[in-house]
Amino acid sequence: MNIVITGGGTGGHLSIVKALKEEFNKKNIKPIYIGSTHGQDIDWFENDDGFSQKYFLESSGVVNKKGIKKIKSLFNILNLSMKCKKIFQEKDIKAIISVGGYSAAPASFAATFSNRALFIHEQNAVYGRLNKILSPFSKRVFCSFLPPYDPYPVSDIFFDTKRVRENIKTVIFLGGSQGAKEINDIALKIAPKLHERGINIIHQTGKKDFVRVKKEYEKLKIDADIFDFDKNIFQKMQKADFAVARAGASTLWELASNLLPTIFIPYPYAANNHQFFNAKFLEKQNCAFLYDRDKDYSQILDVIEKQDISKISKNLEKIVKKDGAKKIVEEILDSIK
Repeated sequence: MNIVITGGGTGGHLSIVKALKEEFNKKNIKPIYIGSTHGQDIDWFENDDGFSQKYFLESSGVVNKKGIKKIKSLFNILNLSMKCKKIFQEKDIKAIISVGGYSAAPASFAATFSNRALFIHEQNAVYGRLNKILSPFSKRVFCSFLPPYDPYPVSDIFFDTKRVRENIKTVIFLGGSQGAKEINDIALKIAPKLHERGINIIHQTGKKDFVRVKKEYEKLKIDADIFDFDKNIFQKMQKADFAVARAGASTLWELASNLLPTIFIPYPYAANNHQFFNAKFLEKQNCAFLYDRDKDYSQILDVIEKQDISKISKNLEKIVKKDGAKKIVEEILDSIK
């Protein structure tokens, strides 16, 4: 059965692609992947043999462009959609699954043009612009933040390595797949206090800021586990007892699935402020903490020292559900039989 998975750009989107691909592979199905030459799509999947074929198109974002550049991008997406429509015909594609991001636009629009089954995975608590446009034309939109609260497609390894945290011996700082200077700076400010308390530090810096952050830790004479990016991030999470992180959906649900208590520092310029609403969803259920930018970074130390971490960890166990990718894949396959 020929299935297309499309979307990407950032690690959040691509982790969904990976989880769905792995689930299809378990059913002896190798989907086709349609991504972009921009973003991280090629880095993630160029050598992945879990796909029968991969197409990396010259697609790019439209939202932040103006004037003639926006018009050119729209025409480019239209042209690439025609190319995707031809691929669908040649490969007899039965369903297209969009996980969002500009990488998803050509194949998603092609699905509507060719009257083929389109399924959408909306990662966030607020619909992205592309998903808002295409959702009326889709057979189903899957979302973990909105009714019926579909389980998020997190890889099993985050569940398999989960544990209830009781005491904080190690803190992990996560800025997402591209890093976050704000989190890096906060980490460096509180690192001496953590070091004084005998708390170990794991720190994902992002590639752009890795050298600077590494040098700063060396100046502080703190032996932290510093890295720019790691596809096996679960190995780092498994060692940690508390996290400071952005609130991108995939990172949020991976942390939740691992039962890792977190204070979220949402990216303030995310579209429709979706990271704030992602984090707010967990905070309302007493399953996370939300950073207040009106206060200083010492609030993180207050949470670490005064809050009941084990309670948060146990609350997470009540709301996260395993087999999100499996349930999505089975529903899609059942609907296109």
